[in-house]
Amino acid sequence: MKVVVGQGSCGIATGAKKTSDEFQRIVAEKNLTNVVIDKTGCIGTCYLEPIVDVYNDEGALEARYVKCTTDKVEKIVEEHLIGGKPVEEYVIPAEDEAFLSQQQRIVLRNCGQINPEKIDEYIAVGGYEAARKVITSMTPDEVIEEIKVSGLRGRGGAGFPTWFKWNAIKSNKGAQKYMVCNADEGDPGAFMDRSVLEGDPHSLLEGMIIGGFAAGATEGIIYCRAEYPLAIARLEIAMAQAREKGYLGKNLFGTGFDFDIRIKAGAGAFVCGEETALIASLEGERGMPRLKPPFPAAKGYWKLPTNINNVETYANVAWIIANGGQAFADRGAEKSKGSKVFALAGKIKKGGLVEVPMGMTLKEVIYNIGGGIKNDKEFKAVQMGGPSGGCIPADLIDTPVTYEDINKTGAIVGSGGMIVMDEDTCMVDMARFFLDFTKKESCGKCNYCRIGTKRMLEILERITKGEGKDGDIELLEELAGKIKDGAMCGLGQTAPNPVLTTLKYFRNEYEDHIYNHKCTAKSCKALIHYEITEDCKGCTACARHCPVGAISGREKSSSIRLIPAVCIKCGKCEESCKFGAVKRV
Repeated sequence: MKVVVGQGSCGIATGAKKTSDEFQRIVAEKNLTNVVIDKTGCIGTCYLEPIVDVYNDEGALEARYVKCTTDKVEKIVEEHLIGGKPVEEYVIPAEDEAFLSQQQRIVLRNCGQINPEKIDEYIAVGGYEAARKVITSMTPDEVIEEIKVSGLRGRGGAGFPTWFKWNAIKSNKGAQKYMVCNADEGDPGAFMDRSVLEGDPHSLLEGMIIGGFAAGATEGIIYCRAEYPLAIARLEIAMAQAREKGYLGKNLFGTGFDFDIRIKAGAGAFVCGEETALIASLEGERGMPRLKPPFPAAKGYWKLPTNINNVETYANVAWIIANGGQAFADRGAEKSKGSKVFALAGKIKKGGLVEVPMGMTLKEVIYNIGGGIKNDKEFKAVQMGGPSGGCIPADLIDTPVTYEDINKTGAIVGSGGMIVMDEDTCMVDMARFFLDFTKKESCGKCNYCRIGTKRMLEILERITKGEGKDGDIELLEELAGKIKDGAMCGLGQTAPNPVLTTLKYFRNEYEDHIYNHKCTAKSCKALIHYEITEDCKGCTACARHCPVGAISGREKSSSIRLIPAVCIKCGKCEESCKFGAVKRV
């Protein structure tokens, strides 16, 4: 019998290591020599962590326990591991099973299924067979053609055809060629690449090996943000094991083909997601974009031919080779093939990772898989593409998730962040949040980005404080156009997108802030106040939770009052009131 504890970052953050240690302790205490305690990565249901799977001696899953904290371990051991009967009250509910059952997993196929620190488990599910097939029986042109047939597009943002990039580096001459993986995932709310690195690092390595063979490269570099220590640790373990098995290094599969991979830890600069800035960082310089052309395929790392794809792109490759490009193309939409991983975050009931076929609608992802909006509030918008993307409003919720359809809304698919917003979200403040992020992450190289984002942010901050002026909206639009046209790299060119999309779909909220000095969503502190209504029962819960003593009156009386001059608008009174007697106005 095997007990597998999910130990991705999300699981560890909720106590998975403590749960694993408790299983180890009790199993040892009871001398259950037939029970093995193991680990895996994140299965995607982050909202249910810690997750524990129990497998029988034949390898079949007997029970999946969710929110399995240490206090539940002893009962599971007693009743299931010893008694042979799963603890039904701890088992994943049927409604949460739907989170997984509606997905089509290629990139996440092994996440939550194998131990990422044991290469033999990856090999057992067909790992490295695609690399063997490519290196021993295919030509580079045949590999590129298979990727072309698949229709795989880059999953890092722009959606550029993968085969074209590989063919470009193959066609360029150089003493050395490089395959680079961009694992510098920097979008707020995005954690797709991190989960793959933590849960199935070998899928990335195998994809890079195959890409290296197709492009004629002999060295791979993974540029991974230093804020992902667990991902880096598991990558290092995976690379060491792959070298030991002969899958990395010299003379792969006895063919004379050499390919090895190393890791470069980045310092978390968002701009280094741009490929030329990434290359500058790899070379030991400050991460700042360079003018293109020349493109990295011609002159990249140390001015040598370089291909750059992100983690998710490479993680698709082995599956495509093993199953055929057409099998991948048969999934998804006409121009957006295969599946796509999204990180569901924000005001959603079931937050986590999902992998769905391209072409599924936003409504299906948010409601059928994500379970809808927290507290059953009204869906307002979804931010896609992070700071480079835009907000898609509720009336466009039937939009298919394809590169073309999402672009039509003013947003982008991007790397796969999907931040859901409800009726309480102020769209002006949301635009301010993303622009503040972009302004801070600007490398400062070009004036339009460095100064333009600063000026736009100043206007947005004024508006959210109730100090907006007539003409501010038009000035925002003018500045946005100048920045998009004048910025040198993608960070600056896309920085205004969250502002432009919120202006397009939620212009009334900007006007309310400026002309009526009112926050439509009742979210901006400067534009709201709290009132205690006639529904008050005099319980004084609000007074007890108020950190500044802004509520007066005797318990069980009608004298409960809020003192506006003292109130700091923290909202503790509203949260603590069980009778809905505290209202935001």
